[in-house]
Amino acid sequence: MGQLLNEEVLNKYESWLNDSNIDAATKQELQELSGQDGEILDRFYRDLEFGTGGLRGVMGAGTNRLNAYTVGKATQGLANWLLESNVQSPSAVIAHDSRNNSPQFALDAALVLAANGIRTYLFTSLRATPQLSYAVRELQASTGVVVTASHNPPEYNGYKAYGADGCQLIPEDAEKVIAAIARIESFDEIKRMNQKEAEEANLLVWLDETIDNSYVETVVAQSVNQELLQGDLGKNFKVVFTPLHGAGNQPVRDVLAAAGFEKVYVVEQQEQPDGYFSTVKSPNPEEKEAFTLAIELARKVGADVIVGTDPDADRMGAVVKNNEGEYVVLTGNQSGALMIHYLLGQLQQRGQLPDNGVVIKTIVTSEMGEVVAKHYGASVENTLTGFKYIGEKMSAYAASGEKTFLFGYEESYGYLTGTYARDKDAIVASMLICEAAAYYSTQGKTLYDVLQELYQQFGYYLETQQSRTLKGIDGVQQIAAIMNSFREQPPVEIAGVTVTEVLDYSKGIQGLRPENVLKYMLADGSWFCLRPSGTEPKIKVYFAVKGSSEEDAVNKQGRVSAAVMQRVDSL
Repeated sequence: MGQLLNEEVLNKYESWLNDSNIDAATKQELQELSGQDGEILDRFYRDLEFGTGGLRGVMGAGTNRLNAYTVGKATQGLANWLLESNVQSPSAVIAHDSRNNSPQFALDAALVLAANGIRTYLFTSLRATPQLSYAVRELQASTGVVVTASHNPPEYNGYKAYGADGCQLIPEDAEKVIAAIARIESFDEIKRMNQKEAEEANLLVWLDETIDNSYVETVVAQSVNQELLQGDLGKNFKVVFTPLHGAGNQPVRDVLAAAGFEKVYVVEQQEQPDGYFSTVKSPNPEEKEAFTLAIELARKVGADVIVGTDPDADRMGAVVKNNEGEYVVLTGNQSGALMIHYLLGQLQQRGQLPDNGVVIKTIVTSEMGEVVAKHYGASVENTLTGFKYIGEKMSAYAASGEKTFLFGYEESYGYLTGTYARDKDAIVASMLICEAAAYYSTQGKTLYDVLQELYQQFGYYLETQQSRTLKGIDGVQQIAAIMNSFREQPPVEIAGVTVTEVLDYSKGIQGLRPENVLKYMLADGSWFCLRPSGTEPKIKVYFAVKGSSEEDAVNKQGRVSAAVMQRVDSL
């Protein structure tokens, strides 16, 4: 399509300039774009998509941006879907993280829902995404919304919608919301009540600390070794924690304190909310750079373990000491395997491991956690990428009683144990990984030591991920071209190893919904997988190998990833 404005894009741009519903400041922002055809095109060539995870995009004026109008339209669509579903006495809970404009977008959404007669419970300040999931369930609400863009760059924000079970909307419901949004032709159709009217009508209810206290108690109850930290261990074990300027600051500290950790050192420079995330390149605990300040503090205080949470506190990263005494960042797969080993091991030791226990992971998550879980007698199930699919299985098993949920996780640092929520929870993961580290310290071991033991017992699993960020309309087309090339002309070998099977998940295989994901199985047990991100302008490529040693696994991974990325970058 290039950078030429077409008539449709120009009409959309001008309609915003002339719409009486659009405020003066937004119109001024748009007027200043006059002559910048590429920028106008990017802002108006499409409507910001309400995907299965809701909205996520760069903030600013335009249909392809997150702003009060796109948030309002999405919320009106959500309200229409709820009302058309004939839910009795509909209600909603709304939370937001530390991003710029998040409090305003949350209030905007609440006032749209209130104007539609939907009683809406709103947190008074930033809260973690898992707290939203918990609150929806605890308050028996019909839906929930959290305003966040997770670990995206500062210019982004987003909007995630939840069902009555506290799980992000599954595709069938998301599609109904998308259809309801599509039927809204004008901003005139978006209802809105002012704040005072909504409060007086009891349609806007501000949540007090009761729900926070209940959440903390519930998370602490997920500990499987509550007596562990009584005495000297709780007094002496040292944890460094960074919330990376996000919503995890208070709940993680509250939970760790209630669990018995007395020496928790918070990275002061990253403690307060900051929508610009000014101390990091990216507020993402998947990246070692995000832990630079935390590692400095850990060296200073002699910390046993470091944990960090992303802006909405649904992802947790852990850093541990290796055999040389250096702090190393665990991958999501490594942390997941360690927590499964600790959790299931403790339950088994106490005679509390159910016969029908299940661990649920995603198709791009390592098999290492799977072999550990099966070692303890648990079954393992795979879902598509996205914690909503794990949450959906949790709800199904809670209803049927067929299996008992033990642990759910994905390689991108999302974990959950307990059934109080239906989304990944960095707060419970922070507690569990710290508890595991403290437990193994009583045996003279670090988490790094335990990880090496697991490798020796089950094989050396190594996983990596590479991604390519391809922004704008040209990026969308390039990502599609990459996927089409691999789909239509699949490789027959990679780095001299035969491709034995091609799994095209767009065909709805393995009992899963169709999704644009390709996975290639290799003759030596390795695999790689291509998946366009549903929330960022990225294509992600996942690699997994199993070696006889660390050196063998590193060599295998290097050969496979180099060969695959060479082809990706040539397209």
